[in-house]
Amino acid sequence: MIEDRVQGRVAVQNAELDDFILLRSDGTPTYMLAVVVDDHDMGVTHVIRGDDHLNNAFRQLVIVRAMGWPEPIYAHVPLIHGQDGAKMSKRHGATGVMDYHEMGFLPEAVANYLLRLGWGHGDAETISREEAIQWFDLSGVGKSPSRFDMKKLENLNGHYIREASDGRLAGLVTPRIEALVGRSLDTAEIALLTRAMPELKPRAKHLNELAEGATFLFRARPLDLDERAAALLEGAADLLALVHVRLSALPHWTAEATEQAVREVAEGAGVKLGQVAQPLRAALTGRATSPGIFDVLVLLGREESLARVADRTISKD
Repeated sequence: MIEDRVQGRVAVQNAELDDFILLRSDGTPTYMLAVVVDDHDMGVTHVIRGDDHLNNAFRQLVIVRAMGWPEPIYAHVPLIHGQDGAKMSKRHGATGVMDYHEMGFLPEAVANYLLRLGWGHGDAETISREEAIQWFDLSGVGKSPSRFDMKKLENLNGHYIREASDGRLAGLVTPRIEALVGRSLDTAEIALLTRAMPELKPRAKHLNELAEGATFLFRARPLDLDERAAALLEGAADLLALVHVRLSALPHWTAEATEQAVREVAEGAGVKLGQVAQPLRAALTGRATSPGIFDVLVLLGREESLARVADRTISKD
């Protein structure tokens, strides 16, 4: 019988235990013997592991008791299952810590998510490492398997990205951006990336998405266009020419001043603001989505912004 800290009291009949092998024919110990001796020699007091090892505990206790050694405290925690209810494996996607690093997840998000998969502390969802150390107790571990949900991990990761400092995020995404644009970023560009973080990070769920969303700042002209951006620019050359003229005349290059200028162009042309802002976004970023367009103008600066708009003012019709 075992008084398991997670599973409770678990008992099996002696008849259910087989005559397991302790030594191989060459004299080397099997796992069943080696793990018990190693735990004893290392002074292990608690054995916390997956519940697929629960059956092994009864065999190992036979050895522990035969040797007269102190019995460790056992806690067999439920396994993590995939969305299909099967035990997590490589076919469910990433299975190693570095896999999640490559996918753009912050370590604190992964640690928080894994902790909450099988354990809880009241209604707390976001739990810092310090809080985890203070609060964790085996009594909070559930008996049922948890299902790994990538969407929930992404949402939690997005929270930690928004909470992270701009400088730290810039350092983490710089190599990812460099891989996307095919060159190294200089000191001034990294400083620009840091300044852009308050506008970039609210919409990102992982670092790769954050890097992709920032590449417009560092791509060479003329920008390559995605399919949606190209569609937005069709027939917009005349409007963009008006925007270029109005922006060129601004004495001060601020988000407020550029917004007022673009609004005046829309009003003068008798169209809604979005009918000007959307093609302007495509011209400035090469994409149909981006941070706020007037923040983009400020981040790119007057010279680069006007040059990108000018690239799209000559109609290709």
